[in-house]
Amino acid sequence: MANITAAMVKELRDKTDAGMMDCKKALTETNGDMEAAVEYLRKTGAAKAEKRADKATKEGKVFAAVDGNKAVMIEVLCETDFVAGNEKFFDYVKEAAGRILAATSGDGDITEKAQELENDNLKELFVKFGEKMVLRRAVRFESAGVVSSYMHGNGKIGIMIDVEGTTDPELLKAICMHIAAYSPMYVNSGEVPAEAIAKEKEIAAAQLAGKPANMIEKILAGKINKWYTEICLMNQPWIHDDKTCLAKLAPGVKVNKFVRWTVGQEL
Repeated sequence: MANITAAMVKELRDKTDAGMMDCKKALTETNGDMEAAVEYLRKTGAAKAEKRADKATKEGKVFAAVDGNKAVMIEVLCETDFVAGNEKFFDYVKEAAGRILAATSGDGDITEKAQELENDNLKELFVKFGEKMVLRRAVRFESAGVVSSYMHGNGKIGIMIDVEGTTDPELLKAICMHIAAYSPMYVNSGEVPAEAIAKEKEIAAAQLAGKPANMIEKILAGKINKWYTEICLMNQPWIHDDKTCLAKLAPGVKVNKFVRWTVGQEL
């Protein structure tokens, strides 16, 4: 049986960030073999993680990695705000976003592929922190124009946009900040589903019962246009000047799509 020294335990801790007693046990079980001990910690970490499968993961970070006209945004959840606020956890999220961006292609939801790519790394992360970790979602943009992102609240809210018609970094940042602040549901009125418009008209018409039909039509049109200013990015009062909107401020700019994620929000 190998003599397990304090130096060996420290070396394994430096490699894995696992607890001292876990490191000592791993070295004892593997007769001092450092590589086998690392693998032992990964395996036991995975087993412990499975036992914590029912634990709630509502804390975490959102982060976007951008490379030219390509970008990936991911959300990684953990159990406590203590771990979510740990610099090493945030470093992992940033590095994972970069790895996923480099290893994927196309445009759209890539959650399943991202989870597959990061499965082993998440197991290692459990060894470090002792909490269940979940890569909850991942999306990839590949733009004909430019992609920009903005993280608010130290990774609590993440914005990613696909835009044509401008490369101005200040305007792109302002668009992202506007989305973070005003939570639009759609880019413009053309994206609003017909059933949503019909429902809004139905609600508004019920409030106008008893008025003449020709008056109701005019009032409904006004109410729907006002509603667009509440839910559509291009029509909302602009973040830096509520007397205008993005459609008027930058008519040559086309926002193809955006995502706005808040850590732990309902999907």
